Amino acid sequence: MPTSTGESLADRLTAQWRRAGVDEVRAVADLAELAALVDTATGPVVVSGADLVAHTAVLRHLRTSPVGSTVALVLTDPPADGRVAVREERGQVVAAGPDLADATGVFGGALRVGVGDLPALAAAARAAAVAPAAGPAVDRLFAALTALGTLTFAHRVRLLVAHRVGDTAGLHAAEAALAGVDEDRAELRLSVKERDDFFTTYFVSTWSPYVTKACARLRLSPTAVTMISVLFAAVAAVLFGVGGRPALVAGGVLLYLGFVLDCVDGQLARYTRHFSAWGGWLDTMADRAKEYLVYAGLGFGATAAGFRLGWALAIAAMTLQTVRHMTDAWYGVLHDEAARRPRPAAGAGSGIGGMLNAASTRVQADTGSVSYWLKRTVVFPIGERWALIALTAALFGPTVSLVAVLVWGSLAFAYTGALRTLRARWMWVPVLDTVDATLHRDDGPLATRMPVLRPVGPLTLAVVGALGPAVLLVAALVAAGGGGAGGLRW
Repeated sequence: MPTSTGESLADRLTAQWRRAGVDEVRAVADLAELAALVDTATGPVVVSGADLVAHTAVLRHLRTSPVGSTVALVLTDPPADGRVAVREERGQVVAAGPDLADATGVFGGALRVGVGDLPALAAAARAAAVAPAAGPAVDRLFAALTALGTLTFAHRVRLLVAHRVGDTAGLHAAEAALAGVDEDRAELRLSVKERDDFFTTYFVSTWSPYVTKACARLRLSPTAVTMISVLFAAVAAVLFGVGGRPALVAGGVLLYLGFVLDCVDGQLARYTRHFSAWGGWLDTMADRAKEYLVYAGLGFGATAAGFRLGWALAIAAMTLQTVRHMTDAWYGVLHDEAARRPRPAAGAGSGIGGMLNAASTRVQADTGSVSYWLKRTVVFPIGERWALIALTAALFGPTVSLVAVLVWGSLAFAYTGALRTLRARWMWVPVLDTVDATLHRDDGPLATRMPVLRPVGPLTLAVVGALGPAVLLVAALVAAGGGGAGGLRW
């Protein structure tokens, strides 16, 4: 089918994939030829049908998506003959087929397959090649790949345009839709998370894209922005420790600006498509380091202001937040695993856990409602924590700030812990038996090079590793209190 410029759809799509960063683009005659090519591939493979009409940015985002090694384009187009419908949960494709009940989208005719899944892709291509032909080859390939149990993540299209066309009228409509969108402006808006917390959505993301654009023009890397945000938070912590109204107000302002930059580093990575495991690790570690530095500054400031339990409050806040981060991470693993496993028929959709899960799904779908924002705010996310610390420290001082964090944090932990326990029992997923725990730890060189340590278990090693800092902390407190246990003062 020729486009409005006279070139074929296949030629146009080939040129777009090259602009999207695919080094080598080949046209294959059938799925058997594709399987032979996949057998010789040494890197990720992108497979696309020739009927896809999309912005180049859509193809680039699919190729560089950081959510997983294998990612499929999922559209909201109405289903057509032979097209594969998709059902997804938590961003994972859990089922795909031409006659799928409860479908959440339609396969967009393109997918990126990671190196680890290339054998499955080759097997799916061979299976689809000998199966009765029904629908486009790329759709049959994707259905076969999903049937093999390959973990595939869904890449949705927002703000930009992607359609699969079957006739000249559809082609003209798709081209008109593409021409009506400013691709760069849409990419800048897409750098902001689709769903975020209340404070971040209305007090940061409304203007942070302008900072993101400026950082891109200055050629700053996401890592550089992360380090600047750490500097802002460190100075804020020092100001909280110094005390005095001007210092506390300045600390609150710097803490807010540091949080803005903490959002900008991720937006910059998405806008420039510069993702790396190192950058993700650094961003996570920097977030924790900044928060604990701030708690230390508040603890020092509260103690200096005459509250003898200032350091105790700071350590309690650090401990509470550490436990919350650990439970958040493992509950996410549990939920992801549950999405890929069938639940027992007797428990599916029944009991209080099932009712809570259904209610949560309804609230999450009602984007922007009062219940939606209450659900996202009550769990005390990082934006709300930064906002509470900045405001209470500037207006009332370090002691009130730490107490406020502990009260809201404890209530949030009790709320999430109770509801997640009920939902986890309903999911009925033995995560520790099915998930490699080493993927969710940060083992260092000692743990990886000394296999004798592995049977001991991560919890035991963590407790042993914490003894050294604990002894040093107690020694420092004793020294600060006058050199003896009887002189210990908080």
